[in-house]
Amino acid sequence: MPISPFAIIVLAILVLAIVVIFMGVKSVPQGREWTVERFGRYTRTLRPGLNLIIPFVDQIGAKLSMMETVLEVPQQEIITRDNAMVTVDGVIFYQVLDAAKAAYEVGNLESAIINLTMTNIRTVMGSMDLDELLSNRDQINVKLMKVVDDATEPWGVKVTRIEIRDITPPRDLVESMGRQMKAERDRRATILEAEGTRQAQILRAEGLKQAAILEAEGRREAAFRDAEARERSAEAEAKATTAVSEAIAAGSVQAINYFVATKYVDSLKAIASAPNQKVLFMPLEAANVIGAIGGIAEIAREAFGRDGAQLPAPRRPPADPAAPAPEGGPWGPKA
Repeated sequence: MPISPFAIIVLAILVLAIVVIFMGVKSVPQGREWTVERFGRYTRTLRPGLNLIIPFVDQIGAKLSMMETVLEVPQQEIITRDNAMVTVDGVIFYQVLDAAKAAYEVGNLESAIINLTMTNIRTVMGSMDLDELLSNRDQINVKLMKVVDDATEPWGVKVTRIEIRDITPPRDLVESMGRQMKAERDRRATILEAEGTRQAQILRAEGLKQAAILEAEGRREAAFRDAEARERSAEAEAKATTAVSEAIAAGSVQAINYFVATKYVDSLKAIASAPNQKVLFMPLEAANVIGAIGGIAEIAREAFGRDGAQLPAPRRPPADPAAPAPEGGPWGPKA
């Protein structure tokens, strides 16, 4: 059965309607935004989800990703302020915030961001010395991100991070830096060793000082105690002398004989006990010493005789006939 012209027209209209519906319905995936152009002019932006446009009047302009994107900065050579040449590369993290600006304010967004970053890397890093360049990488990243972010703001782009990945100086410069680092460490080790020696000497001197102070204090205390002992001995001696003087004044001549005999015996004892004498020659007679002891016994007999007691007379040794008799007898000259 042949198809009538009316059926053909209806079928054509149905197919056209289906095509128009498909052309007017747009499904935008998550994380992306599309721009709509009407007769070549931007009108609006399609958000993620199902959207409708006017077929044959509106058309899709740019399809942009709204997710954070990573771009690699290619290697480039940079001359620092102190004329050192280094090779630098890095990465850029950015995110499109305004799809219309990113699509119509700049021709090629990724190429523009890369070239802008490379230019600012040369500007920022070229104004620094090599040592500062190698030790202040974080500071370089912050400066670059601020400059590039301010420059890309009119494009509807937010630069979230810029990282300098590698800084490679020449090989000869690396060797020189290694020698310099070794010399610096040797210098620090020498300084620390000298500081330790100085501190040890200071502590040793402090210890010797404290020891000398304590020794001096000990000598002073000993001298004070010796002086006090001599003072007590002198007081005892003075009291003994006073007692003897009072006895002599009372008419007892034997008291002075006792005093002299005691000193005589003590002097002999001191001379005999001297450690630096091995053989002692003395122009003394044993009879005189024994006579002095006999004088002490006579004094005691006189003292006890006052109470009525009678002591036997001391036995005197026979005098040496060859020795001349001392003047005044064995007790010395008569008073």
